[in-house]
Amino acid sequence: MDVTLKTEVMMLKIQESKMSESSSSVRLLSYETLVHAVAGAMGSVTAMTVFFPLDTARIRLQVDENRKSQSTPIILAEIAKEEGILSLYRGWFPVISSLCCSNFVYFYTFNTLKRVMVSDRSKPSTDLLMGFISGAVNVLLTTPMWVVNTRLKLQGAKFRNEDLHQTHYKGIFDAFSQIIANEGVGTLWNGTLPSLVLVFNPAVQFMFYEAMKRRAGHGGRKISSFEIFLIGAIAKAIATSATYPLQTVQAILRFGQYKSDGKGGLVGSLKNVVSLLMDRIKRHGLLGLYKGLEAKLLQTVLTAALMFVVYEKITAATFKLMGLQKKLKH
Repeated sequence: MDVTLKTEVMMLKIQESKMSESSSSVRLLSYETLVHAVAGAMGSVTAMTVFFPLDTARIRLQVDENRKSQSTPIILAEIAKEEGILSLYRGWFPVISSLCCSNFVYFYTFNTLKRVMVSDRSKPSTDLLMGFISGAVNVLLTTPMWVVNTRLKLQGAKFRNEDLHQTHYKGIFDAFSQIIANEGVGTLWNGTLPSLVLVFNPAVQFMFYEAMKRRAGHGGRKISSFEIFLIGAIAKAIATSATYPLQTVQAILRFGQYKSDGKGGLVGSLKNVVSLLMDRIKRHGLLGLYKGLEAKLLQTVLTAALMFVVYEKITAATFKLMGLQKKLKH
């Protein structure tokens, strides 16, 4: 009886010790993923602010079919001449707000999954799966913000296409209320289907980024800021080129002035996507699907590259400041 009691007490202490370790692990998990999420958000805000005019050129070419596809500097010069130099940064605040929230959600989800799913060494297939899941969560939570910022970014633009009309929103909250009142709450999720398909973009980006970073840091070698910049740029260029036609469709649907056949649901959304793609090919040929790609590549590749540099620097500095060892699973 005495031995049994001692055994039970010993087992209880072991169980309590394991629970304590588990609780500590959860706290560390929450702290580390929060650091990654904040660093990702700050990195994206910094990078997007620097290269924001390139995104202005990109979205004009995607939405306004009658605008001639010229080199990015010429497009930027035209916009600045017709609408003023500040128009290149029109819609900056809503875009930055959306991007900050979006990247916070993505980085938090991705790094949480990384700690749950990766026990030793990550594989490209695992990185891809984690990227898909993180992207899907991000799309479902943040699409309404992207719908609003797309409209605010194009408000006041001088379109070549006469079928496009001006909107009159007084800010983010006014845009939300007007869209809900005039078009219904479902409109806030316009473009969700192509956005979910476009989860492939950041998923592929992170797969290549993690794979190239593992190779560059093989044997404990320290990776330089320039190498991180280059790796981030290559990863984003591959992902963007593969998914650009759907990004064009996404921008048009978010702008909310595409005349669909009125069918809702998944079938209606799928039909709208296919219809827009086919219509673009019919009007401008296969290359019409890639109108604005130059501006997009310049903007997104440089933005992603700079974002990853800022992200890595912030995470490293934060962990060092807090006296914690940054443990990355490669």
